[in-house]
Amino acid sequence: MSSSATDQVEHPASTTLAPIAERAAAPSTLPPVTAGDLTWRAAEPADAPALLALRNGIAEADQEPYRETIGEIEELFTAPWRDLAADSLVGVDTDGTLRAYALVDTNPGDANTVRAFLWGGVHPSHRGRGVGRELFAWEIARGRQLLAASGKELPARLLTYGEDTDPPAKARLYARFGLETRRFYSDLRRDLTTPIPEVPLDGSLRLVPWSTELDEATRLAHNDAFRDHWGSEPRTSEAWTHGRSEFAPQWSFLVVDDAPDVDALLADPTTDPETAAALRAGEPLVVGYEMAGRYDEDFPVRGYTFGYTEILGVRSAYRGRRVAVAALAAGMRAFAADGMQYAALDVDTENPSGAHGLYASLGYEKVTGSRMYSIEL
Repeated sequence: MSSSATDQVEHPASTTLAPIAERAAAPSTLPPVTAGDLTWRAAEPADAPALLALRNGIAEADQEPYRETIGEIEELFTAPWRDLAADSLVGVDTDGTLRAYALVDTNPGDANTVRAFLWGGVHPSHRGRGVGRELFAWEIARGRQLLAASGKELPARLLTYGEDTDPPAKARLYARFGLETRRFYSDLRRDLTTPIPEVPLDGSLRLVPWSTELDEATRLAHNDAFRDHWGSEPRTSEAWTHGRSEFAPQWSFLVVDDAPDVDALLADPTTDPETAAALRAGEPLVVGYEMAGRYDEDFPVRGYTFGYTEILGVRSAYRGRRVAVAALAAGMRAFAADGMQYAALDVDTENPSGAHGLYASLGYEKVTGSRMYSIEL
């Protein structure tokens, strides 16, 4: 599942930073991974079923509140910006079974902080043999190489995520490599048998179902809505549309302004260039959105059915007009109509927009939690 939780950035101005190549301190060669009597190679598309089994096996052992699908795993291999030949490893035992993996990922749209995401895991059968330590050293080193190669003179971050249910050894591993806990997230749910509010919209605002025709306008709304949120970066068109194997368009809703004050928006210094170009071209203006996913594999793990709000956002110029509540309530009604028992989402516990209070007022309650670990460069 994707997290909608991000907050205001707190980094020094990039002009005070040393060059990214210096800060990243990228090694010229990657450390070898030899532990565990495994054969190591890059991940390949044909590995998708085995990688799914490995990742879900790790999730079960660590009591993580989700399971993945083959579609989600296959998407790892189809992102056009990824080079898995260089940015992944899998460890294979003598029977040909995958026992460990690593993936280092970047986001092509990073414009405020350039990031390297570190993903990986070791099957319980091969823990305690030094595999995780060597594998994470490889991830850190490759992440530093990618940050240096980005050429982006921006603040930089090496990061990974963990569930509250993770074994203590995982947190100790991250600490050993200098990662610190930076953010905490709450996974929330709301009982759909309780009344869902009716939320009228004012003026020329209109609630509509998500559609392909409005998807690019929704991307622009998202980039505006999350511009002042910690950890969030602009989404390129290819990143926005990728990774939708579990996307539920029937549960996703938008708010559009049928008669925006174009002159005022163009005069607003916070209006980004892409939105300004769309306004001049007379394109539709999405001002808020609720994008949802359906994760059937998680239902038996959690013990209930639910619809999941992936991201919820409102353009900065339209805040205070109940746009988010209208979109979220529409999503909840769609979940309920399809027989879901709960609405679910997650949120940064330090979110400055008041999102936590909003969700609490609508009946959302915390179920589980997760956290982000990082090295800030």
